[in-house]
Amino acid sequence: MKKTTLFKQYLLAQDILTIPVAHDPLGAKIIERAGFKVLGCGGYANSAAFMGVPDIELLTLTNMVDCIWRMCDAVDLPVWVDGDTGHGNVTNVQHTVRQMEKAGAVSIMLEDQVSPKRCGHMSGKHVVPADEFIAKIKAGVDARKDDDFTVLARTDAIGVHGLDEAVERAHRAIEAGADWVFLEAPENLDQMRQIPKLVSVPTLANMIPGGKTPIVPAAELQSMGFAAVVWPNAFTYAYAKLATELAKELLSTGTTTSFDERMIKFDEFNELVGLPKIRENEERYYAPFEDADIKPV
Repeated sequence: MKKTTLFKQYLLAQDILTIPVAHDPLGAKIIERAGFKVLGCGGYANSAAFMGVPDIELLTLTNMVDCIWRMCDAVDLPVWVDGDTGHGNVTNVQHTVRQMEKAGAVSIMLEDQVSPKRCGHMSGKHVVPADEFIAKIKAGVDARKDDDFTVLARTDAIGVHGLDEAVERAHRAIEAGADWVFLEAPENLDQMRQIPKLVSVPTLANMIPGGKTPIVPAAELQSMGFAAVVWPNAFTYAYAKLATELAKELLSTGTTTSFDERMIKFDEFNELVGLPKIRENEERYYAPFEDADIKPV
């Protein structure tokens, strides 16, 4: 089965789809090994990991496509991706969709913020006119090669014009062909409970620790009616926290001994990144020449 088709089945299933976001292929492997069904590749996490900058659209399309194909190459999971504003007008949107689809993505999010955009939980957001947003959604839908490649329409209008405007934009995006919608940054549980009931397609919830939206467990989000939930920065925050503490410890003591139980071990790490399979594959090719002076490195 195509990964795009599999992702679509997960999205339409009764159980909520949990989408953890990785900021690099190693994180993607960890998420896959943990047993998740899908993986996310988002602008917030990759801006931090790829460039060490905040999510303010400094990450270019070329940068993001590079991040996507490396993650898609590292794991077998379907990978949902962040297309930001589409990196320009409708022509740029179509180029963005085609490049991300070629890189291996199964679904793309396109949003209505003014470029350069910012994380949806930052202050000072602005959105483009609704007609411009809908034109981008329509262009993105038309650009995909695989009909099962889904387009997620994201609107940040709640924080700019209010919930009613956000819902109206979502309705228009659905009419333009969006497969699912994301009304970013609801500010309370009442808004969250309303959103899935006000639209006719699957909806996404976004859980950012410290953000504007209350943190709600996946099971409760499912009961509200959300089809999927994304955790766009949890793994990045966890890495930053542990790495900060480790750096302080190493600088002050000159050793990492006190962190031994908080770090993966040598053999387990080699297993995680696939070293045993690589060695097994090498032996398969070298075996016919075992008496010759050819040895695996």
